[in-house]
Amino acid sequence: MAGRALVLGGGGVTGIAWELGMLAGLADAGVDLTAADLFVGTSAGSVVASMIAGDRPLADWYETQLSDPASEIPAKLGAGLLARYAWAMLRSRTTEQFGMRMGSLALAAPTVTSAQRREVIAARLPFEGWPERPLKVTAVDAATGEFVVFDRDSGVPLIDAVAASCAVPGVWPPHEINERRFVDGGMRSAVNADVAEGSSQVVILAPIVRGGGPMIPATKQVSALQAQGCQVTLVSPDAAATRAIGTNVLDPGHRKPAALAGRAQAAVVAEQVAKIWG
Repeated sequence: MAGRALVLGGGGVTGIAWELGMLAGLADAGVDLTAADLFVGTSAGSVVASMIAGDRPLADWYETQLSDPASEIPAKLGAGLLARYAWAMLRSRTTEQFGMRMGSLALAAPTVTSAQRREVIAARLPFEGWPERPLKVTAVDAATGEFVVFDRDSGVPLIDAVAASCAVPGVWPPHEINERRFVDGGMRSAVNADVAEGSSQVVILAPIVRGGGPMIPATKQVSALQAQGCQVTLVSPDAAATRAIGTNVLDPGHRKPAALAGRAQAAVVAEQVAKIWG
């Protein structure tokens, strides 16, 4: 086993902000997670992983979370939609079954167009091509429930891979790639940390850690990695960050407080992370 992996989980636009705040705060404390040998991103985490795996300074990306989120489309995971998620979890025995049910829900839901949604992702990631450093982006096939991992060798534009990973069922449209439609990689696991198997050290930043039904909770994936001899630490929002994020993770208006809270929390967890990262 060799190399350090940074796993970035899903959590909406506030999750993007919290993760970038956490990364900036850890850098303040001398812990540079952008030096990872492998980046794994799911949903919101796929955006952040794509940002920091490239050449643009982390500080620049952090600053984007403090400005007016004009390019974002406000959205919400309403009670009715969450109830449909819960029902699908109860009826599904495998992650593939749950993924198929979420895919069906997504395909039938009235949303903005795929082109509109892609424009939002492109505004978040204003550059072309995959980074040189290893980056894995997760998604789920809407028709089969199959878990898919995109990388620079997949022959898929990065913007499309990230749009697929961020396609929250019932909120955003499934994203089509090569005649297949995909939904959010978080429909399998909020972190998909097992994609980092083979790494010697793994740091997981997870705005959401819980599972539900067949969805794989972050703690279970941490235990599996540790059983393989990997050093792992998992960081999720503390009480102050949770308040800053609010009850709607898709609300762009909470980006700034989430980013500031992530940066403040980093000072508390820096020693914990440094022990793993070295």
